[in-house]
Amino acid sequence: MDTLLDLLNSRPLVNGEEQDALADPAGGRRWAREHGGEGSLAELALLRQTRDILRDTVRGESSPTALNPLLEGVHQTPEVTSGGLQWTLTTPPHARLAVEVVLAWAATEKQLPGRLRPCANEECQLFLLDRSRANRARWCSMAVCGNREKARRHYERTR
Repeated sequence: MDTLLDLLNSRPLVNGEEQDALADPAGGRRWAREHGGEGSLAELALLRQTRDILRDTVRGESSPTALNPLLEGVHQTPEVTSGGLQWTLTTPPHARLAVEVVLAWAATEKQLPGRLRPCANEECQLFLLDRSRANRARWCSMAVCGNREKARRHYERTR
């Protein structure tokens, strides 16, 4: 799930300007390798595509079926070992990390439905995974977006 959030949040706004951790080949290669990928240009292109489709899906702007092309030719094979059931993922090497992110998204939707969502701050492009009991988290960061929103509402009330 960490890689899922990291990918979704790899294109933040910094001082009003979008930064893309996957745009620069060297930075993208580093990002991919830190998350268990190979860092090839083909992998980076697929990760950017996956990120964009997932962002639109989580925001409700696109159907989850838009993810289907990313899963073409992917197979999981079960194997019972002394440690229990283990699944082996079969996919082209450059697609493995993107497929793992899509599988993490599917698991999140199944285990924590509705808890992966965009930050409520309209000036933020980040996402959050609400693990709170009440399922009421609204901001990617209370220290940043939450305080900004509360300060803005306070200012509007006192005007």
